[in-house]
Amino acid sequence: MTPCPSRHFTKTTFWNARLAGVLALALVMLIMAGCASTPQLAETTKRELPRQTLLEQTPFHGQRDYQCGPASLAMVLNASDVPVEVDTLIPQVFLPEREGSVQPEMLATVRRHGRIPFMIKGNLDALLTEIDAGHPTVVMQNLSLPAWPIWHYAVAIGFDLDEETLILHSGMEPERIESFKRFDATWARSDRWAFVALPPGTLPATTDAEAAMDAIVDFERVQGEQAALLAWEALIDRHPEHAMGHFALGNARYATGDRQGAIAAFEGAVAQDPDLAVAWLNLGLLQQEMGNVDQAREALQLAAAHPGAWQNPARQALDGLKSGD
Repeated sequence: MTPCPSRHFTKTTFWNARLAGVLALALVMLIMAGCASTPQLAETTKRELPRQTLLEQTPFHGQRDYQCGPASLAMVLNASDVPVEVDTLIPQVFLPEREGSVQPEMLATVRRHGRIPFMIKGNLDALLTEIDAGHPTVVMQNLSLPAWPIWHYAVAIGFDLDEETLILHSGMEPERIESFKRFDATWARSDRWAFVALPPGTLPATTDAEAAMDAIVDFERVQGEQAALLAWEALIDRHPEHAMGHFALGNARYATGDRQGAIAAFEGAVAQDPDLAVAWLNLGLLQQEMGNVDQAREALQLAAAHPGAWQNPARQALDGLKSGD
């Protein structure tokens, strides 16, 4: 009688099968990397950036056992003069059931430590420009196939335009060198997710006014108006035409007791956008609070002249102003 073949793999067979799977995956990855094209930088980027940059002062923390999220955060926070350790960050961002860290918790943790996480535009031009501005940048990569993702956080700290390479603190390897092509292929699988962590008062080199405002609003909700003041002032310094930035600065100044500064900011808001009814309303209410009746009436009348959510509050404030005359 011929015995039935065993249904159990021997240890050797198991590891050979596993090795074959790894080799097959590696082969597919190599083929995909070979098919990917090197991302092309804009001509302005090539002209304006130096040929090489390396942020040598960015500390390195080895990323052990699914801890690439906390380690990456520690690197950028330490670079921004926040003395926090990886072990302190692990319980704040690491989800054991996910064996990793999710993006919202990464950003929330940066805010809790007094820094503003600004998302950057998803292209190599923006990434290299931020590095050249002195901003180490957390990037998210998928080191495998889209169907079997291996998510990984690293910190981009340098580049070489002539060699077309990026330098990253990644895994257990400080200053790892990856080709632009290889890096962009893995970065693209995360929709090119990346952010910088900056102190209030410093803006990314590549952000636009709307993106910066969103980031500062989220930071202010966590840390309060006093902590956000420098950020609002930096936004207005760079984008003096941004009416809502002036308005937000006015609210922050008022909340911190600077009423004259708030008036100046609200006046800046309506100077940039005369149809910004809420700024006219706040300006009128503040002038009334300070006893400037004529200025209050003028601002409230302009607020009441604009249909919308702020019209009735402006009319009610005007009625109160008249009854107090």
